[in-house]
Parts: sequence; structure tokens; C-alpha cells
Amino acid sequence: MPDYPVFDVKKDKGMTLLVPDMLPLHFGFIRDVLNHDGYHLELLAIDGAKAKEEGQRNVNNDACYPALLVVGQFVSALKSGKYDPEHTGILISQTGGGCRASNYVYLIRKALAPLFPHVPVVSFNFSGLESDSSLHFTLKEVLKMAHGMCYADLLLALRDQCEPYEAHKGDTEALVEKGASLVRNALNDGSYWRRKHYYKAIIDLFKDAPLPQERKPKVAIVGEIYVKYSATANNHLVDFLVSNGCEVVEPGVLEFCLYCVKNALNDRKRYGLNKKTAFLWALAYRFLLKETVIQGKLLSKGGRFTPAVPFKEIHEDASRIISDGVKMGEGWLIPSEMLAYIEHGVPNIVCCQPFGCLPNHIVAKGMMHPLMRLHPEANIAAIDYDPSTAFVNQENRLKLMLANIVTSPKPASH
Repeated sequence: MPDYPVFDVKKDKGMTLLVPDMLPLHFGFIRDVLNHDGYHLELLAIDGAKAKEEGQRNVNNDACYPALLVVGQFVSALKSGKYDPEHTGILISQTGGGCRASNYVYLIRKALAPLFPHVPVVSFNFSGLESDSSLHFTLKEVLKMAHGMCYADLLLALRDQCEPYEAHKGDTEALVEKGASLVRNALNDGSYWRRKHYYKAIIDLFKDAPLPQERKPKVAIVGEIYVKYSATANNHLVDFLVSNGCEVVEPGVLEFCLYCVKNALNDRKRYGLNKKTAFLWALAYRFLLKETVIQGKLLSKGGRFTPAVPFKEIHEDASRIISDGVKMGEGWLIPSEMLAYIEHGVPNIVCCQPFGCLPNHIVAKGMMHPLMRLHPEANIAAIDYDPSTAFVNQENRLKLMLANIVTSPKPASH
């Protein structure tokens, strides 16, 4: 038997499982799917200062910033008194790749052992990791969660494009909640597979949202996945940029999923790996790619909203500056995203880099020089995130980028 508490689905399924706050929309739909099937997931909303304090107290300072924050959130939640440690577990995702995130499970267990020895750390993964303490999904659950991610990406894109122009603060968030409610109902009643129908219905909710022809300067956010999306980690970067007169462009999570799947297919082609699962990876790639294409076409219809850059173009752009064999962390995705954004009329970019994430520093900051050779007009700000950096330092770098803002030109042909 392992020397740590194990999650047994048969007897522990009703246990409260705490989930970090990286992607409230996306993780919210995953929570809804699993809770509908008898689990009890709860998304955390922990103050950033408390998370940093607990993280620094319970994690070695050589650990990466996302690991420190995630551990800090869990410890803060358990210390709050809101949860019964005897009936509470921790749920954390594992990619199975070269990132330290695949080892968060062990960091969390080590941090919890002296404080909450009975709290199990449960793995959420599709790689067969932690088989003695992980969630095992049915095909139906996997399909529902995948659809939830698709819908969440569309809502994220619509929110980013509407929020800077809303007449009253909170109007856009109210529309997002209406769309999320529509998705939740579809996931519960089994009609979630009617994707085009619900995509159109969601876009229709935003048809009357104010959206002037004269758009504000666009600023794209790229970087390590946790810091890029988590408001706790990036000090509410989206809110800061919107309040300073910008329209934010965030890459969808499907884009990251496609990157991961493409890497698996490349491993098959280059090294003969993934022979048994190659067919499943190919199916996943076709499904995800098709959804991004459908969403792009529907967003483009009428010229009101702007679609995401096609993933095939992002992948092709990688070969102009880096090999698509570079896949540690976000690998080739970060530089090729930046190149694609610049050539699609978004030359202003914030690149989020957490402390301790060496692969992402190499493929982000390390690739800025070749990017600037191709596009000297690009306005890129690399922002470091770590527990000892005061927000004022990050704010100064962001304001320097905003002072040199480039009005979005027409997309370049290449």
C-alpha cells in the first residue's frame, strides 16, 4: 500500500474535491459534468496574497511559481475551516509531459502530509498516471467534458471582444453567465452534441452588445498556460489591460490541446512512439481542429466578431522560426502564436513567464530576437511572475508597452 491517502471512487466519490482556479469557465463545465455523475468538485477562489504566503511557507523556493500558487491555494482552503479534512480531497491535473506540473501531485502530498495527513491528492489525467489515486472517466464523461471546453472557448472569445465596449460594467459577464447556463442545461439533458445549434445560440446572445467599428488597440496574451489564464497568478492582467483602454486577445484552450495532440502525432511520425494510441490521437486532432474551424466561421459571419488564428497556420508558422520538435512546456506554440498574432494585426503582445519555468523562458524570451528580425514593429512585453516581484514592477513594464502601443494594422499576407 502507498504511504499516502488514496482516493477510492467506490467509497470516496461523494468527497469534496478542491480544484484550482486557473480557468473558471472551462473548469466550471468540467465540474458540472462530474458533479452530475455523483462527484462533488468545488472551484477555489483564494486571495492571491494568501496563496503566495502559504505557498512560500510549504513549498521549496526552487519550485516554479504555478506550483507554489497551487499548493498555497489548497493549504489556504483547508486551513480556512470551511472544509472537513476527513471528507475533502485535492484534485490536480497531470499532463504526463516534461513540465513540472506532472509532479505537482508529489509536491502537494509533501506539503499536506504534516498538516492534513488524511487528505488525498487525486490526479486528473488521460495518461494512466497515479492509477491508484486518480479519476477514471467513462467515454460519455470524456465527450461531455470535451464539448464543455469547446463551448467555454467560444464564450471566452466573445467576452474578450465585448467587455472593453460594454455600456455598464458587468453587462458582458451577465451575457457570459446566460451562455454558460445554456451550456450547463445542454450538458445535463444530453443535447450538448448539437454544437452548431448552441454555438449560434451563444453568439446570438451577444448580437446586441455594443461593438463600435473603431476598435481599441488589441493586446494578445501568450505564455505559460497557468500564469496566462489564472487571474490569481497574473494579478488580474485582463482587467488591467481592459481598464487601460485595450481589447484583449486570449488564445483558446483548444489551441493548447491541439498543440499537445500534434506533439503526440509528431512523436509517432518521428520516433515511432504512440503506436497503440495513434488512431485515438488522430481522432482527437480532427475533432478539435474541426471545432476551431466551425467556431471561426460562425464568428466571422456578419463581420461583427473576429475569429481566432487558424491552428494550421500557427503550426506552419513554427517552421519559420523554431522546430516543432521543441515541445517542452509550451514549446513551439508560444513563438508561433506570437508570429501569427503579429501577422493578423495584433502586434502588441504580453508574454507571461513564471519563475522556475525554464523551457518557457527559452521559447518565449529566447525567441523574441528572431521574431523582431521578422517584424521590427512588434511591441512585445515579457512579464516575469514570481512571489517576490511587486505588482508595481509588472505594472511599470506593462505601462511601457502601453506607451508604445501599436494601432492594429491590417493583417499581413505571407
